[in-house]
Amino acid sequence: MTNDTEFKAWRVQEQDGEYEGSEQTLHVSDLPENDVLIKVSHSSLNYKDALSASGNKGVTRNFPHTPGIDAAGEVVEASSGSFSAGDQVLVTGYDLGMNTDGGFGEYIRVPAEWCVAMPKGWSARTAMIYGTAGLTAGLCVQKLLIMGARPEQGKVAVSGASGAVGSVAVELLASLGFEVVAISGKQDHADALKNLGATEVLGREALAAERKPMLKPAYANAVDTVGGGPLAELLKQIHPGGSVSCCGLVAGPQLETTVLPFILRGNNLLGVDSVEIPLADKQSVWDKFAGDWACRKTEASARDIGRGELDGALKAFLKGESSGKIVLDHSK
Repeated sequence: MTNDTEFKAWRVQEQDGEYEGSEQTLHVSDLPENDVLIKVSHSSLNYKDALSASGNKGVTRNFPHTPGIDAAGEVVEASSGSFSAGDQVLVTGYDLGMNTDGGFGEYIRVPAEWCVAMPKGWSARTAMIYGTAGLTAGLCVQKLLIMGARPEQGKVAVSGASGAVGSVAVELLASLGFEVVAISGKQDHADALKNLGATEVLGREALAAERKPMLKPAYANAVDTVGGGPLAELLKQIHPGGSVSCCGLVAGPQLETTVLPFILRGNNLLGVDSVEIPLADKQSVWDKFAGDWACRKTEASARDIGRGELDGALKAFLKGESSGKIVLDHSK
């Protein structure tokens, strides 16, 4: 491998305040200087990728830029002792795809501290079916379990259930024996959510704004993937001692609530970060998904696209028209 080696990448350019992505030819020398050079075979599409591609400076400061916060493939070169050429690895989070060129390119070069050895029995494609979204869902469920969540306590709500994080959370919770109430603005996905294991599917009106600071308890625990008003409404409806793990902001970053759920019902709001957590914590969740937490229905329903389909798929994310898992296959 030389610095003159060419590869393809879907790259976003800025011109006169407008942002446009297209396939371009780059050289390995264009990549940042880091420990591990990886030939990427698969990536995964996430809401943060859509924000980066649209020029959101809170995600990506400088352009041109290659998005893709997830990547999986084979190590080509490694200057640290952690990995060797030929190793299969996956990378999610940290700065990948934000200000470091990401998985929408056929090669990435990243610090060794960002790389996780591929779980036993997994292909790169399988890893990217889960990706950051699956990792986040796993962390959300894990936090509920740590706080003592058990199926016999009652229903568990999942907001944004049709999304990439929510759908994995639905299947995982159902597989662990929980009665899952899926809340989604996409009622045409009700059958798909029931197939994942949801016992009930409600529209987003179930979390419509109520003026009352507290509502009748409806859920033992919950996973919130959307933030904003829906999260505030969920907090009003949790049984005493129950918890809500939260990880998203598509409904807005503001949270208008009172202390009442916390001081009258002893509820817990659990923040979930899947980006900057220690590598060992990521490896632990990946290994669970490769074992007892395997979400076979999610794996079977994932959709593969090529780089030429990225523009439309990312715009669908921003319009709220995306659902399920989308995997970028660089061979397509």
